[in-house]
Amino acid sequence: MELAPIKREFALTLPVVLVSTVDQAGTRNLAPYSNVTPLLRSTDLIVLASWHRRDTLKNIRRTGEFVVSVPGVALADKIMPAAMHYPPQVDEFSQAGLEAKPSRLVRPPGVAGCLAWLECRLRKQYLEKSYVLVVGQVLRLEMDERFVTPQGGLDLSKAQPLMASLDEEGVNWATVRDLGKGAPYGAMFPHGQDPLAKLYRD
Repeated sequence: MELAPIKREFALTLPVVLVSTVDQAGTRNLAPYSNVTPLLRSTDLIVLASWHRRDTLKNIRRTGEFVVSVPGVALADKIMPAAMHYPPQVDEFSQAGLEAKPSRLVRPPGVAGCLAWLECRLRKQYLEKSYVLVVGQVLRLEMDERFVTPQGGLDLSKAQPLMASLDEEGVNWATVRDLGKGAPYGAMFPHGQDPLAKLYRD
């Protein structure tokens, strides 16, 4: 079965996060994003793609700060209310029925009840005609200890991070499942040594 290239998201299962910002008056903005990813394992950077005409992007540009909250499946019913278009002066936490979690290093709050929170500062923008790639530096990363494995990652069976699968009719919510299989990072390198291991120990 061959599909049009623009339907590439039909084939790629996407992470779902909630990006929160505040405007210069302190009004809280909230929006779900799926086009977000860490920028290489050796950095503290993430990148997200945004249309130009989004309040989230305007707030990031004006304040230089944002928070990425990682929801689990329990918050699936809150994603579309957060995705709706409201006037800039509307508190979108209230509209979506979500509680705020105070941040430590940035002004915007995170979303309470999530699995993890990344407090970020704008690092750079890559501008295209219709969209922007926003590079953010993670200043502080917090995970809910109830969902962390002894190795420091998410316990997927408990956490059930929210994912999205797209088709012709819209968005289908999903999560990921641990297969009980894996490999150490060092397996990719000669002599089994991970050259980045020291970054994670310090």
